[in-house]
Amino acid sequence: MNSIEILAARAKKASRVLSNAGSETKKNALGLISSALWEQREKIIEANLKDIEAGIQNNMRQGLIDRLKLDEKRIRSACDGVISIAGNSDPIGKVDSMWTLPNGLRIGKRRVPLGVVGIIYEARPNVTADAAALCLMTGNACVLRGGKEAINSNIAISDIMRDVIAKAGLPADCITLVTDTTRESSMQMMKANGLIDVLIPRGSAGLISAVVENATVPVIETGIGICHTYVDEGADLNTALDIVENAKCSRPSVCNALEVLLVAESEAAEFLPMVRDRLKSVEFRGCEKTLKIIDCVEASGEDFRTEFLDYIMAIKIVSGIDEAIEEININGSGHSEAIVTNSYQRSERFLAEVDAAAVFVNASTRFTDGGEFGFGGEIGISTQKFHARGPMGLSELTSYKYIIYGSGQIRV
Repeated sequence: MNSIEILAARAKKASRVLSNAGSETKKNALGLISSALWEQREKIIEANLKDIEAGIQNNMRQGLIDRLKLDEKRIRSACDGVISIAGNSDPIGKVDSMWTLPNGLRIGKRRVPLGVVGIIYEARPNVTADAAALCLMTGNACVLRGGKEAINSNIAISDIMRDVIAKAGLPADCITLVTDTTRESSMQMMKANGLIDVLIPRGSAGLISAVVENATVPVIETGIGICHTYVDEGADLNTALDIVENAKCSRPSVCNALEVLLVAESEAAEFLPMVRDRLKSVEFRGCEKTLKIIDCVEASGEDFRTEFLDYIMAIKIVSGIDEAIEEININGSGHSEAIVTNSYQRSERFLAEVDAAAVFVNASTRFTDGGEFGFGGEIGISTQKFHARGPMGLSELTSYKYIIYGSGQIRV
């Protein structure tokens, strides 16, 4: 067995115990995890600083440094997220429906864990805590494989969690971290059939494509976020400006950040100078019509289908909602799209015709998040249409089995 098979086999064994753990046991473990992460925050921050220093030395982009960074505020947020997950009802064992056949058989559909969930991700060490907590609550063991950029942070976080859950009476191998960050380890995870039940990639387009193309293990695709905001004809431009600023600048390195701004031609002359004056830290890449209104870099066609994850935004002036919807459906990634409008009819058209996991009216795309949606957390944002779509909370980490009660019935 290779190293991944050994780790996954240990996780598989632990999953059999965890799948039958009661809700109180799991919630108690999560409470202990939250407390321990906060109590040992200095250890986490010290490890994280090593990762940041290495990233700076390797000329890592500022947006990725931001993704990598852990400070007290972010650790507190992660701890609160763990508690929030524990505060949700346990989906495992829930019977979604039950019915009785004419022959007297009673059939039910009961929620069960997926088993062993593998997560391959990059420079976001908060995923280590989020993913482990969600898996634990849903009775799934997890095999976590973060990127080399965050290895010190990931080791510190996983060591704390493994120690705590062992004290809570659960196998430490419910949470397993792959410390080999070579490409070989991720390829081995992709081929660990029979040991890893589902694989979830989180990160760049290149990572996600590699997993989707090479995995023989079932994959839930969490796509990149080429997110648009369309400012409609007659929109309240001050509201639009606030939404655009939040969507682009509050945290540009995340997948729900705004990448492409679409503006109705009727509003462009007034609105684009407002955007330029407010978003001073952003580099604008504009279409030919945009160049006539504000000074900016001329956009290439590729700019309108790029996830920048940085203080860069493409701008395109469109004739109206028809062109906006067409642009989004052609160049969007199916993640999160928004319209700012005062027209109920056009807002309903946008909701109906835009093909994305989350579609907003008069709100920032930054709300596409499991915590913000009230799920307690998320293991990723799925842009596929099978099994799960959008923020993946607790219910999306379950499967089901049919339970059948009989009284001696035989089939004739």
